[in-house]
Amino acid sequence: MAEATAPQDSVDALALDESVTFTSELIRIDTTNRGDGDCRERPAAEYVAERLAATGLEPTLLERTPGRTNVVARIPGTDPSAPALLVHGHLDVVPAEAADWTVHPFSGEVRDGTVWGRGAIDMKNMDAMVLAVVRFWARAGIRPRRDIVIAYTADEEASAADGAGFLADRHAALFEGCTEGISESGAFTFHAGPNMPLYPIGAGERGTGWLKLTAHGKAGHGSKVNRANAVTALAAAVTRIGEHEWPVRLTPTVRAALTEIAALHGIHPDLDAPGFDVDELLGKIGPAAALVAPTVRNSSNPTMLDAGYKVNVIPGHATAHIDGRTVPGGDEEFHATMDRLTGPSVDWEFAHREIALQAPVDSPTYGKLRAAIERFDPDGHVVPYCMSGGTDAKQFSRLGITGYGFSPLKLPVGFDYQALFHGVDERVPVDALHFGVRVLDHYLRTA
Repeated sequence: MAEATAPQDSVDALALDESVTFTSELIRIDTTNRGDGDCRERPAAEYVAERLAATGLEPTLLERTPGRTNVVARIPGTDPSAPALLVHGHLDVVPAEAADWTVHPFSGEVRDGTVWGRGAIDMKNMDAMVLAVVRFWARAGIRPRRDIVIAYTADEEASAADGAGFLADRHAALFEGCTEGISESGAFTFHAGPNMPLYPIGAGERGTGWLKLTAHGKAGHGSKVNRANAVTALAAAVTRIGEHEWPVRLTPTVRAALTEIAALHGIHPDLDAPGFDVDELLGKIGPAAALVAPTVRNSSNPTMLDAGYKVNVIPGHATAHIDGRTVPGGDEEFHATMDRLTGPSVDWEFAHREIALQAPVDSPTYGKLRAAIERFDPDGHVVPYCMSGGTDAKQFSRLGITGYGFSPLKLPVGFDYQALFHGVDERVPVDALHFGVRVLDHYLRTA
């Protein structure tokens, strides 16, 4: 790629069209991740690698497990002294039941100005937008200021062991010099009220603590009294966990989100005042409370139960699974609380665990992300937020890379972006993709 010659914000019509085409075609490549290794991302990886290679880049395909393919490519910047920037997106998607959908979830159908299908939001749209930008740069002779490392990963929808975890542990050299990264779940329009479009940028993630609970008891006949019933012990522990009310823990990112969103509503709370009630404040900021409420405390939701094999047999053991999430700094409290809630008759262990993340909201990177959104939607209000779940940014943080959620989409009123994550009839407006391409082009070349 040669030096930048095209005017700012001049993405061509082909880039806009390709963002739609690539989204649609990637959706048609079924990369359903059912967990336990049941996924094959290689066809999608080859698809993006071929289109990256057509620009003159040299993408590398990497696998820990056959078929679980990752793609990494580096775009050289014009300033060798500048730190590199990572742009990453996952290629796998969660399962979808076709009978529940208006259109087939792997059709990639473009209907009424909208691209339909599993991955349209999470996150083949971002994969496609980045690919369209890179190809536009090749046509226009544009180079970014800093090196851009593009990573398309496998296995994000499970443990990331075949994806970002594998890349961070075994191929760290490919990310040399990267100090920040951007990826999914941020910079989308959230309509918080009349004439109040918010653009929440991800500046933190809760940690993941998926638990396996095991109760051991005495097996016996279902007609006999049994005070060592494993099912009873497990059910009691699961009930205590599900009903537990976690205390409020306001992290810097959440504090910034509350302060900025409240100010848009004419409210200026003192978050450190004695008796401050975060739930009362959330009740005053309308729909925007949904952005913050899941991240003001730890959480623990029972999700799976397994016990017994016949109605008249008391089993000797029973198991359950808990989806636990921790705010930054909340691990010690989480561990102690699980010890207390499970009690002496139930053992627990982490089935999967990942750290919580925070990213500064007063950094130059965050400032440039904000500016890129405001450039293309001057009426939008950019605010930070902490994601209730997690992304591949957790794995890349092992390499010292600070992650932000930034996959820009300008969405119409009534479009429930968050409900479509892992939901039925997942879709993305064509205009939203066009907006995202323009924003990403501007941000990535000037970052």
